[in-house]
Amino acid sequence: MDPLTVPDESLAALERVAAQAQGYLAELTDAPVRAAGSDEAAERFGGPLPDEGAGTLAAIEELLADGIDAHVRSAGPRFFHWVIGGSTPAALAADWVTSLLDQNAGGWDATPLGARLEQVSVAWLLDLFGLPAHWGGVLTTGATTANFTGLAAARQWWGKQHGVDVSEAGLGGLPQMPVLSSGFIHVSALKALAMLGIGRGRVTDCSRPDGSFDPAALERELKKAGPAVVIANAGEVNAGHFDPIREVAETARAHDAWVHADGAFGLFARLSPRTAALADGVELADSAISDGHKWLNVPYDCGFAFVRDPAYLYRVFAAGAAYLPEAQDDRPVFGFMGPELSRRARSLAVWATLRAYGRDGYRAMVERCLDNAAHLARLVEEADDAELLLPAPLNIVFFRYRPADASEDELDELNLRIEQEILKDGRVYVGTTRWNGVIGFRPAFVNWRSTKQDAELVLETIREIGSKLRASRPPAAQAPRGA
Repeated sequence: MDPLTVPDESLAALERVAAQAQGYLAELTDAPVRAAGSDEAAERFGGPLPDEGAGTLAAIEELLADGIDAHVRSAGPRFFHWVIGGSTPAALAADWVTSLLDQNAGGWDATPLGARLEQVSVAWLLDLFGLPAHWGGVLTTGATTANFTGLAAARQWWGKQHGVDVSEAGLGGLPQMPVLSSGFIHVSALKALAMLGIGRGRVTDCSRPDGSFDPAALERELKKAGPAVVIANAGEVNAGHFDPIREVAETARAHDAWVHADGAFGLFARLSPRTAALADGVELADSAISDGHKWLNVPYDCGFAFVRDPAYLYRVFAAGAAYLPEAQDDRPVFGFMGPELSRRARSLAVWATLRAYGRDGYRAMVERCLDNAAHLARLVEEADDAELLLPAPLNIVFFRYRPADASEDELDELNLRIEQEILKDGRVYVGTTRWNGVIGFRPAFVNWRSTKQDAELVLETIREIGSKLRASRPPAAQAPRGA
């Protein structure tokens, strides 16, 4: 069905989605995070490609009918799996405008609106995070591409120390680029190193027994390494812990190393006086990154890469062609500062949410999440059937269900079984991780809607499911007489 040969149903389709949104948002706070039968609903989509389409409204009705049942309400207040935020009202509305206008945010010629709002958004984000105003930056798809972007700039700098422009000549003939980090390094940074041809297995671990950076070990390695790249971590993903960033950065700078700060969610610690010291020293880095679809609460997908000297970004990512514009100081081409040439105009949602709520609003959102995490940590510490496995300095609480009569040997399996049930239960959505050989839950608080009552429900649900699982287990086999 050629859409040009039938009446235009664009407005009717948008009105249908808007009508669905009214009820959806009204129920988002209390509806199950994952509906029963979601797997079956998702599998109902399929079949051969139709020769003649069903039409706009029919396709949208089908999408809404099974799609609502098949999706996970990750934008709601009781989704604590991974580290996923929701969407503020301003960000959601602006994202609809983004789809309506359908701009390619590669540069000013394609969209003065998208380019200007990206300029403003990057400047506002630097201000929000307390980073130097003269830094440059670019919006990306998320932390992985942000790490890729920042580390690509680092690789370009490293090549320059050897007298080679690696964006032109590549890495052939050069020694292995030294990368030093701690046990807190995230998989997205490792993935970026793999994509950059450096290798995820080439990172030298300079950590203490607890996984955080050991500045003394870093200094020893830097003395041997020559020009090197150091990855400091603001917000370890299992429990939200931090490397000693200032000490790491000062040590690295004393040896003329490039410092990259991975702050996918931990960079937001700088918004509150209560936690700003955790991320102290990020301003000394040469590149830093964070995620928008985490604590900024803008829709997927969005991340930020910031670089002290944005010339390194242009050197790596510029793509000269006769039909493409040249960058100007007042009108940058953001397609020449990151991996994408064709880019969604993420800046509309970023600008709108920062304009709507400002510094004070975001400090309030961050501190509410801090309060939620601290509240849950206190409840766990006070409980006789739960165990706090690590301190909770920021927004992640790492703990496990541990009834008094449970043996150490059964705890990992028990908590994994609880996870399987809790993800089907639907009241809250939270998963496990393994740290130092121990399985535990790690609810992450980054959603602007979440409350202390939602935090309490995490422990209540885990406790309820865990108790049922233990009550339903078969009795232990009795030993035969005379044994």
